[in-house]
Amino acid sequence: MASTASRFIKCVTVGDGAVGKTCMLICYTSNKFPTDYIPTVFDNFSANVVVEGTTVNLGLWDTAGQEDYNRLRPLSYRGADVFVLAFSLVSRASYENILKKWVPELQHYASGVPAVLVGTKMDLREDKHYLADHPGLVPVTTSQGEELRKQIGAAYYVECSSKTQQNVKAVFDSAIRRSLMWKEACVSQMKYILVTVNSHLNVTVANILPDADSCEFNFESNVFWLQHSFHLNVTHSQWQFEFSNLMFDQRW
Repeated sequence: MASTASRFIKCVTVGDGAVGKTCMLICYTSNKFPTDYIPTVFDNFSANVVVEGTTVNLGLWDTAGQEDYNRLRPLSYRGADVFVLAFSLVSRASYENILKKWVPELQHYASGVPAVLVGTKMDLREDKHYLADHPGLVPVTTSQGEELRKQIGAAYYVECSSKTQQNVKAVFDSAIRRSLMWKEACVSQMKYILVTVNSHLNVTVANILPDADSCEFNFESNVFWLQHSFHLNVTHSQWQFEFSNLMFDQRW
């Protein structure tokens, strides 16, 4: 039975212009391949999705890959839970730019946020008419895509075709799955921090202030909002020391 609790996941697509990011989003959200007008950037979309028994509210954000948008594009990265790094299987340049441009950009603006790698336009890789019209074109192979996945440390590599709708759903299922894995890892690390810091601080204060009447240390975290806070209160017969701090958007 699917969970009734809905977790929000912000998924942002990035990659060179004209690799098919917008078509992929339109295909996923409408089950249709756009044949007439294709916008430069897809309108933000949100819907409840169930993946492996977990209900999530998936927010999809499109970005424009052209250089004209280099200054505006990073504004979409804030709060992202997962990125879909897209390149075209019939564009060697877009494949190479994943490592040259997109990974460095995400490391700069959204360090630590996980990503899945996606090869688009799978139907064109073996389309004889398309290849005949583009002499000298050498499509990206599955093994080359998998090798790039290993290089950038992505958990998943998916090849898809928006025109045939093959594997489009698998792209976003993989993105959701990767985001949930990352958040579960955050939970584990937060628990470790709680135990370690709590133990260390109490022992340290007890050693420095052996005559203190009490020492209370509280550590609270909201993993899915990636916020955590701590509060230290030491009571002595002659004085009291209190210290608290709150940190937001701490990524691990």
